Parts: sequence; structure tokens; C-alpha cells
Amino acid sequence: MSKKASNEVLKGMLAKAKSKLAAARRELKAGTPDEAVSRAYYAVYHAISAVLASRGCAFSSHSQTIGGFNARFVRTGLFPKDTTRILHRLFEHRQTADYDWTVAVDPESARRDVTDAAKLVAACRDHLKRDLLGSKRDPEQGTTALVKEQAT
Repeated sequence: MSKKASNEVLKGMLAKAKSKLAAARRELKAGTPDEAVSRAYYAVYHAISAVLASRGCAFSSHSQTIGGFNARFVRTGLFPKDTTRILHRLFEHRQTADYDWTVAVDPESARRDVTDAAKLVAACRDHLKRDLLGSKRDPEQGTTALVKEQAT
């Protein structure tokens, strides 16, 4: 465990997630499902990393990050149980899209991945908003301001 991330750091991590999600939507619209699922995965990766960082957790690999998130937030009931399945599917699709030249991700799977990524990024943002509101940290600086910005 390390020190909890500042609101400014969390804001930056969520901004990165938002940027990756926007890229995933653009790639989906452009008809490049492999690129869409890769960006969708990274949107979620940055969002769950922000949630972990809010508790002072950081990991050195994607698998450890996913496992850490599942252990601390899904198994404890803070996020729905199906979050684990979604995270693993997004990770596997990203692996296929980025590294397997023999297979392409189908457009329907890409649409589902982008939709699920959007829901999970929003859930992470909302969790951080609730978590920060319950703390002594000033939620109007950083993450909560980002939440208000994304809602518009």
C-alpha cells in the first residue's frame, strides 16, 4: 500500500479514462472494432486504477490491477459481482485485438465492450464521488468537479 492519491491525481486518472472511452466510441463509429475494444479496455483500466489509488493501492501489472480491484471492491460488495466477468472479458478482447493477428473482434462484441466500459467508467466515477464525499478531502476540488463536468 502506498499513500492515497490526491484529488488532482484522481482527476487526471479519470480524465484519461474519459479520453480512452471517447476514443473507443470514435473507433466503433469508424468501423474498427479491434481498436474500439482496446480503447474500451484502457478506459476501464484507468478508471479502476483511480478507484484503487483512492485507497492507496497500485499494482505493477494489468492482471494484478484487475485482481486487486476484484478483491477490494467486487468481493466486498462495493461493485456488482458481474464486474469481474466484464473486466476479464474486456482484458481478453484487448489481448486478442492488440496481439492476435489471426482473429478480429466482431463488431457486436466491440459494441458490447464499449457499452460495458462506459457503464464501468461511470460506476468508478460515481464510487469516487461517494467515497470522497464521505471523507475529509474536499470533493469540490478534483474528482467531484470532473463528475459535474462529465454530466454536462
